[in-house]
Amino acid sequence: MSESNVRSYSVNARSTETFGRVLCNARDQHFVVDGPIQNGCPGEAVGPAELFLAGVGACGVELVHVIAREQQLPLRAVSVEIEGSMDRSKPVRSDVTVFNSVHLRFQLTGVSQAAGTDLIDRFKRR
Repeated sequence: MSESNVRSYSVNARSTETFGRVLCNARDQHFVVDGPIQNGCPGEAVGPAELFLAGVGACGVELVHVIAREQQLPLRAVSVEIEGSMDRSKPVRSDVTVFNSVHLRFQLTGVSQAAGTDLIDRFKRR
């Protein structure tokens, strides 16, 4: 892969004085993540699983916009609802914790149903 195709990202995370609360930063952006109350953590701020799903959802919205622009489509708005579930009694893998299921529902404004379906199909192949 050529160097121009390589993208690198870095995020830092550190504990705080509050048990289960984590301070994160990416570049000059800072945010708080709380572990879930089931682990004895505060559970007030966004949790790691929600943050993971938010990253996937944000990627979907951004890429659909990029693909629509590449296709010169008049896409005006994109939204996605993403839900994931983990069933600890039925792990997908024994070595790591992963979601048992993840579902995305896109809503697109400004394009036909056919163009929207094509955009989502292109997103899935990216």
